[in-house]
Amino acid sequence: MPLRHATGFFYGLFMDEAVLAEAGVAARNPKMAYVEDFGLRIGRRATLVPEAGARAYGMLYDLMHEELDKLYGAPGLEDYRPEAVETHLLDGGRRPALCYNLLYAPAPGEANAAYAKRLSEALERLGFPADYVAFIRRA
Repeated sequence: MPLRHATGFFYGLFMDEAVLAEAGVAARNPKMAYVEDFGLRIGRRATLVPEAGARAYGMLYDLMHEELDKLYGAPGLEDYRPEAVETHLLDGGRRPALCYNLLYAPAPGEANAAYAKRLSEALERLGFPADYVAFIRRA
């Protein structure tokens, strides 16, 4: 019986296929997308938090469930939990996906400039909107 996959929405460094490959995960069926009413927050790492009117960009990839378990079972990622989101594809249409987020937003003042820099570089390389890239650079 063929293994089933899940579509994951990645808004942090896992958007970068090279980062996924380093973790031993093969990204399949890449699509640029965004979620509405979620804002990106960067503490030690990135997470999405509910925020009316906000938009967070990322990549959709089809991964095996075992690959998702492997990614979010890694040290430092154990507090991320999957939740269902509706994504909007940049080339049109919508698609449901799993999105892993922290249960709690980063504390005020918590920041990681090196992470924000790497994330903004990945967003720029992938071709996301310049104003969103600039927002991440300021994070």
